[in-house]
Amino acid sequence: MIVTTAALDEACRKLAQSEFVTVDTEFLRETTFWPELCLIQMASPDLEVLVDPMAKGLDLAPFFALMANPAVVKVFHAARQDLEIIYHLGKLIPHPIFDTQVAAMVCGFGDSISYDQLVQRTKNVQIDKSSRFTDWSRRPLSEKQLDYALADVTHLRDVYLSLRSRLDSEGRTTWVAEEMAILENPETYDVHPDDAWLRLKSRLRKPQELAVLKFVAAWREREARSRNVPRSRVLKDDAIYEIAQQQPKDTEALGRLRTVPKGWERSSSGAAIVEAVNAALALPKADMPHAPKHVHTPEGAQSAVELLKVLLRLISEQHGVAAKVIANSEDLDKIAVDGENAEVPALTGWRRDLFGEPALKLISGKVALRFADKKVEAVELEG
Repeated sequence: MIVTTAALDEACRKLAQSEFVTVDTEFLRETTFWPELCLIQMASPDLEVLVDPMAKGLDLAPFFALMANPAVVKVFHAARQDLEIIYHLGKLIPHPIFDTQVAAMVCGFGDSISYDQLVQRTKNVQIDKSSRFTDWSRRPLSEKQLDYALADVTHLRDVYLSLRSRLDSEGRTTWVAEEMAILENPETYDVHPDDAWLRLKSRLRKPQELAVLKFVAAWREREARSRNVPRSRVLKDDAIYEIAQQQPKDTEALGRLRTVPKGWERSSSGAAIVEAVNAALALPKADMPHAPKHVHTPEGAQSAVELLKVLLRLISEQHGVAAKVIANSEDLDKIAVDGENAEVPALTGWRRDLFGEPALKLISGKVALRFADKKVEAVELEG
C-alpha cells in the first residue's frame, strides 16, 4: 500500500499513461460532517494501486492532479459520494468521469444496481462481501480487507469496457454524457447553508415559521461544518421544527421547549438560536420564504398521469432503459398538467426523443394505448 508522496507520484504518473483509470474510496462519516477519507483504490488496465491517505506526511496532490487530467477518464460506480470527498479535499471535480451505475441504468440493468450485482451480471463473478462493514480507519488493514477493497476497482475495469461497448453499439454514449455533466457540476456538492432548510421534511407552511426554519437550519449547517460533526450532533431536526413553530424570542422561552436538552438554552448555542429566531422574525414579510410549490393535479388530470405511467413502463421495457433515469413521478405530473410547457428533464435531450414526444402525443390524443396479444402497445392515431 502506498504511504509516501514519492510513491504516489510515481504511481499516478504511470496511471496517467492509460486511457482510463477506475477509482473508489473507503471512508467513515458516522461521527463527522465531512467524510473521513481512509483508503483510495485505483486501477488501470495494467496497474493496481492502494493508497493510504491516513499515512503521516502523505500529500495527495499527485492524486488530485490525476483526477483533473482531462486525458484520462475516471471511472466510478455510484460516483456521488466519492466525488464529494474529492471536491471537499482537493477543491476540484474529476473530469472526465464515467459512472457505471448510471450507464447500467441506461443499458437496462434496472434502477440503481449495486456494484456486486453489476459484476455478477457482466462478469459472472461473485464478490466476497464479508468485509463490507470494515472500519477503514483502523490500522493495520488485513490482507482480506485490502483484497476486498482492491476488487472494487479491478472488476470495474471489465465492467466499464463492457458498458462502454454496449453504449457505443446502441448509440447511447451521449445519453450518459448528459448525466455526467450533472455529476461534474460543483453545485451538486456545494450546498449553501441558506438552502439547508429545503432538505428538511417539514409540513410547515406559514412564512414566519419557514423563516425561522431557514435561519436555524442555516446556523446548524455552519456550526456542523465548522466543528466537523454530524448535523444531528449540533441540533436534531425535531428541535428545529419545534423552534420554528414556537419561535422562542429569549433563552427562557427556548428552555421551555420539549425537544431542547435541559440547560442547553444557557449555552452559546442557545444564544445563537435565539438570535437566529429574532433575525428571522424581523424580516420584512415580502422577504420571508414560502413553502416549495407542489404540482396540484387538477381533477381529471390524474387519469392522464396513470396513462403516462403505463407509457413510461412500456418504453422502458422496449428500449431496455431504467424508468427511473427517463422520468420521475413529478415529471409525469407536470407533463399531465402543463404539456409542452412543462419544465422537466423528461422533455429535454435524449429523454424527449425516447419518452417526451410520445408522452405529449398521448395526452393530446395523437397516441393511444391498447392491449393486444397479452401486451400493451402504443399506437399513433390518424388525423
